Amino acid sequence: MRTYQNQFHRQWQHLHDKHVRALAWLITSPPLLAEVLRWRDKIAEIEAGDHPSLIAWLTELDRYPEALHQALESHHQRRLGRYAENLLAFYLQHLNILYAKNVQVQNGKHTLGEFDFLLHDINGLLHWELATKFYIHVAEVGEIDRGVHLDDYLGPNLVDTLSAKLNKVFTQQLQLSQNPAAASVLPLPVLKAEALIKGWLFYRPDYAWSSVAYPAEIAVNHCRGYWWNVAEVMQLELSAGLILDRLDWLAPAQASDADVMDKAELHEHISQRLIHFQAPVLLAVMSKNREVWQESYRGLVVPDTWLTNAVQRRLQNRS
Repeated sequence: MRTYQNQFHRQWQHLHDKHVRALAWLITSPPLLAEVLRWRDKIAEIEAGDHPSLIAWLTELDRYPEALHQALESHHQRRLGRYAENLLAFYLQHLNILYAKNVQVQNGKHTLGEFDFLLHDINGLLHWELATKFYIHVAEVGEIDRGVHLDDYLGPNLVDTLSAKLNKVFTQQLQLSQNPAAASVLPLPVLKAEALIKGWLFYRPDYAWSSVAYPAEIAVNHCRGYWWNVAEVMQLELSAGLILDRLDWLAPAQASDADVMDKAELHEHISQRLIHFQAPVLLAVMSKNREVWQESYRGLVVPDTWLTNAVQRRLQNRS
């Protein structure tokens, strides 16, 4: 099976710094969304420039990553979204097109919204909203043949849905420059507003690569993984795996012998995490490639009660 991980490792296995690898993923990974009529001309694309030049720049940055590390350390980031924003800001500064980031629009003491990025454009500014999202596809037994819909994708913590997130981005966040209060922080007019949506979607193992069509709004080549319960982890054919911390969820993992765990260790660690936090755990299944272990595929391991709660939440959302 040809996975996105295979492609990523072929292109970027020479990169060893995890932040540089995350940046490479952010720049070159496929978008989550397809170009459809409902948001045509509102999808941002990262300018990667000449491909050999990008490879050379990232390779050099991997050798000397201090500037990137300092840029990340200057922003206290515990949220994956902020981490991704800071990675992207570093690249946009490299391209010399970043005007400002995280510019708040206020009405008195009330914050109306925030521009993720304002970029230099001819005779004005370009507004970008960045979202790096991870959603789990939920389907009950018997629903597999009805196709997939945006409201079937729920956040790991069941707080939001992909449908709701996209609605907020395109109907609210991208309209911020139209608010009269925004004029006070905009030295030039915003000529265009676009969303850059990246991430991974997770499916049941028998569905992830099935021939059932994905929603028209989802890019055909989007990054995808699986989701399992704890018992299913013990049934996986794996010699080693890696539990990924939240800020390591972006790029396919690469690790040393000391970092990976065998199946029994993984089961124990995942079980303990789910007991204490009751939140899905991201597991990267690793394969050895010479001196390093590389992610072959990934999946979210959910608590035993997760599916029941997810189905209930989906019904509530639909009502």
